[in-house]
Amino acid sequence: MGLINPDFQTLPELFAAIFAHYRGKESRFPFAHKLNGVYEPISYDDFHEDVRSFSAYLKENGIGAGDRVAILSENRPGWYLADMAVLDLGAIDVPLYPSLPPNQIEYILKDAGVRGIVVSNMLQLGKVLSIWQNLPELSLVVVMNRLEEAIDDVVDLNHAKALGRKLLEHKPLMLEGARVDPDDVATIIYTSGTTGLPKGVMLTHRNLSENVKSAASIIRIDESDCSLSFLPLSHAYERTGGYYLLFACGAAIYLAESIETVSLNISEARPTIIFTVPRLFDRIRTNMLKQVSTESPAKQKIFNWAVSTGEKYHRSIEKKGGASPLLSLQHGLAGKLVYEKIRKRFGGRLRYFVSGGAALPQKTGEFFQAIGITILEGFGLTETSPITNVNRPEKVKFGSVGPTVAKVEMKIAGDGEILFRGPNIMKGYWQDPESTAEVIKDGWFHSGDIGEIDSDGYLRITDRKKHIIVTSGGKNIAPMPIENLIAESPFVDQVMVVGEKRPFLIALIVPDFSKLQEFAASEGIASGTDAELTMHKDVVQIYEKLMRSISRKLATHEKVRRFLLVKEPFTIENGLMTPTLKVKRKTILERYEKEIDAIYNELNMVYNTE
Repeated sequence: MGLINPDFQTLPELFAAIFAHYRGKESRFPFAHKLNGVYEPISYDDFHEDVRSFSAYLKENGIGAGDRVAILSENRPGWYLADMAVLDLGAIDVPLYPSLPPNQIEYILKDAGVRGIVVSNMLQLGKVLSIWQNLPELSLVVVMNRLEEAIDDVVDLNHAKALGRKLLEHKPLMLEGARVDPDDVATIIYTSGTTGLPKGVMLTHRNLSENVKSAASIIRIDESDCSLSFLPLSHAYERTGGYYLLFACGAAIYLAESIETVSLNISEARPTIIFTVPRLFDRIRTNMLKQVSTESPAKQKIFNWAVSTGEKYHRSIEKKGGASPLLSLQHGLAGKLVYEKIRKRFGGRLRYFVSGGAALPQKTGEFFQAIGITILEGFGLTETSPITNVNRPEKVKFGSVGPTVAKVEMKIAGDGEILFRGPNIMKGYWQDPESTAEVIKDGWFHSGDIGEIDSDGYLRITDRKKHIIVTSGGKNIAPMPIENLIAESPFVDQVMVVGEKRPFLIALIVPDFSKLQEFAASEGIASGTDAELTMHKDVVQIYEKLMRSISRKLATHEKVRRFLLVKEPFTIENGLMTPTLKVKRKTILERYEKEIDAIYNELNMVYNTE
């Protein structure tokens, strides 16, 4: 069935059409969340009433068209509720990552001139209370959790909805007349920025509506579908794909309790489609292989044979358009023995994983395809609402992000930069015409990514333009392909290649410490702490061998001459990753400046004496 109303031009039009379509249908529901250990659905009618009540409360408290209201919350029903209530008034919402510290929240609230904020719990409320005195425009604070004791000028969501219901009883027409134009700004999403201060991306109702329509024409979704939501809704990818698209098609959204409970929640929700990022696949694959390694030799042999058979089967289909009768028979047997059991772990109904937010290693994609799970890798940026490209279910090319979605044009500039044009391109950066003019030229959005388009129109991203390393010898090197090669090792968790204005490349490697501990146990090494382990000669040898093996696949100037084993992972919490899980290269370089300089000083001595 796809989109229930394919003609919507704004998000309030979309919401109204869906609520009208499902009015009185108690068996259907848009959202389900965990209550007392069980998934409880929320009906369309109940949710619609809550949205109207909260909208009435916001309007009565001075929120109108064009006003900015922030949402600082983890994924929960209140997030969707706040979003719909704000947008229905023609106001603009400003989503914030719940992991942000108070100073960054203050910067965004001040920059956007936010008048109201909806927060999830006491922790997030505490952040807002600590900076409120610096925010003269902030007049309304709502907390989703119940307030145990009164706090001046703060109201909890249940109380706000109750007040809104009373208002509607006395003034039933108070929500009439809020006119929203397709070119009005719907949301300002602040890009976390790997360098500099975050910029507010203004996305209009048209931007988001057209992007939902484009995505719906590629991936068939209808009311028989359901998904598990665990990527932050403050991220444009989850918001458009994992929320608006699913809601527009009548699919149900189950909310994961946390990132740690995703495996359990998948088996409970039994999703048919999941929007996720590549790191989840790495985790799933690692856990799967770890579990297999504890099985009997016979079971391990069957598993490895099934994976190998799956790889041969899909390679044959890709190259020859089909598989031999014998290979098809073997593939069917592997399905019964292995693939079906794996699919049951994902609830048994999963049709697609949709992967975005970062590059999916080709080997990861091929591994999941081999065991019968399809990953559709896509691409986009916050500034493009965000989906520009996605692999097609009928033709998946791992290592590529697929062709463009409907109505989006793409071309490669002379310097290799990928440019996009279409109704999904942002209105601009909030109060920053200079930065807007830098990225939108003659109607084309300059993505900052380098790539190439193959004969089928599939895009391959080769690197970020800003990440291109120019060595002291003048060589231009794209670090991402080299990092992907290194990251294929099971002993590597994260990697960053360094070499700007230096004579050679070196790599900062965060080891997979669980894999190293296993290695230490099998080799009889007294492991001690993770830090002690990285200094053991046998462990260092693992990475030396790895560098030698990848060197054979690289040009001389691309070879990684040395590596630094980093004891601490790159995370959001320690400031080395953005909330969208992108590595902050500049910050990492500053953090490890002394160690990097020491390696280069040693290298220079070695190469100068040769």
